[in-house]
Amino acid sequence: MNDAIILKDVQKRFGDKIAVNGLSLNVPAGCIYGFLGPNGAGKTTTLRMILGIFYADSGEVTVLGQNDPTVVKERIGYLPEDRGLYDKMSLADLLTYFAELKGMQRGVARQKAYSLLQEFGLGEWSDKRCQSLSKGMAQKVQILRTLIHEPELVILDEPFSGLDPVNRDLMRDMIVDLKNRGRSVVFSTHVMEQAEQICDSVLLIDNGIKVLDGSVADVRSAGGRAVRLDYDGDGSKLATLPGVAGVNDAGKQAEIFLKEGADSQRFLSDLVASGIQVRRFDLTELSLHEIFIRTVNGGTEVEGRG
Repeated sequence: MNDAIILKDVQKRFGDKIAVNGLSLNVPAGCIYGFLGPNGAGKTTTLRMILGIFYADSGEVTVLGQNDPTVVKERIGYLPEDRGLYDKMSLADLLTYFAELKGMQRGVARQKAYSLLQEFGLGEWSDKRCQSLSKGMAQKVQILRTLIHEPELVILDEPFSGLDPVNRDLMRDMIVDLKNRGRSVVFSTHVMEQAEQICDSVLLIDNGIKVLDGSVADVRSAGGRAVRLDYDGDGSKLATLPGVAGVNDAGKQAEIFLKEGADSQRFLSDLVASGIQVRRFDLTELSLHEIFIRTVNGGTEVEGRG
């Protein structure tokens, strides 16, 4: 099987609103695939059709080789955006329960629960109630309940939402580890930088319509080039320099888009002469964030955009 997921011209409507409109894509098996777009773009609706929670009004949804996703639900792990734990249950009981829901025998499930908790540094908490956990520990348990039955396909809806930097790194490392162990991982996010770091391929969706998709390398290489700058000084000067078409300025870091034919070395010279202290200067491909903004805006650039 070359593709874990195939969608062909899928549409989903809620009343008068079309949430997903004519969406087609292929998710290769064994890759990390990102569903990217702003809130309300149709990401969660698409994931729920892949899971069989919603059925498409039209089009085809194929998951792990089956046209009915519910047939393969025991081979899928799902972490919803709105998640929580049963406070009164112990960690071991909780993981055992979710493993049983996925078809594991109770004895095997319980043994696996204790093993996973030990492996991820929660062994001494195994018989304690979920309500006693810190936020970081609770996040670990939520991930483990998704993975305890060793699913082939893992679907994570906004997995980085609300996490502090330490737990964002934990989530990132677990996603990469899943791929390294041959799993297929699909996750949604509205933060492009997260996907850019770890995804093999991405879908960019807006208002239920596919904007573009493909490997991260292909998407970025087709987008053009920019200067990535780490700097100290007055960032308002950046947009006024010769040859600059637009600026995406975050305060100490900026992505700068040069006009057609502009000389990057001349720009660097003008930058230094302006009094801005340059800490890093890289000529690179556009970020996924900028590609998405340009595509949604019909290719227009916003002068001095911050």
